Amino acid sequence: MTRLIAPVQAEAAPETADDRILFALKTKGAMTAQRLAHRLNISTVAVRKQLSRLEESDLVQFQEDVRGRGRPERVWRLTPKGHGRFPDSHSDLTLELINSIRRVFGDHGLDRLIGEREQTMRLSYETAVREHSDLAERVAALARIRAREGYMAEVEPLDDGAYLLIENHCPICAAATACQGFCRSELNVFKTVLGPHTRIERTDHILAGARRCAYRIERGSGD
Repeated sequence: MTRLIAPVQAEAAPETADDRILFALKTKGAMTAQRLAHRLNISTVAVRKQLSRLEESDLVQFQEDVRGRGRPERVWRLTPKGHGRFPDSHSDLTLELINSIRRVFGDHGLDRLIGEREQTMRLSYETAVREHSDLAERVAALARIRAREGYMAEVEPLDDGAYLLIENHCPICAAATACQGFCRSELNVFKTVLGPHTRIERTDHILAGARRCAYRIERGSGD
């Protein structure tokens, strides 16, 4: 298993067995019962019972994975209701405010609001990241900030020396869906705080249908 750099606490540890399964599927993606059992260090029989209960509650669903001549495997993933167990922070209020700003100030006013948020984020993130000179440490510091903000962030080192900043949850998904300027703004902040000699590319995007958002980060020329 690939080691994650820097201990990044995504959120408080799940308290119940069902929560642990939902959390694993949220942060690691679709898995078979066997893989879940191995990850959670419990029996496959126990996992299957829990999955059956969660399926009855419409929190998980499975798809048959046929490989070769063997018996199809059930690959489990969260349903939309299951993803809803990791809620968008104050989504209804956020959408109401965005719509009100658009009505009163137009798109220009909303752009100004996003710009102000970007400036505040940049100053906060720079304070936490600037004490680190090594790229790995800077990325880990950024991930810790994002984890505290509810993004379930973690970092995976890649074989070619780059890093993958993974965000398993988006606590502002409703706002980002209503105005993708929030996503562009956050990417701008990442580029700024990690330094001018760092290349960043978004490789996965929740708004495009991916399970997570992910960013490939690598040293550029002059770093």
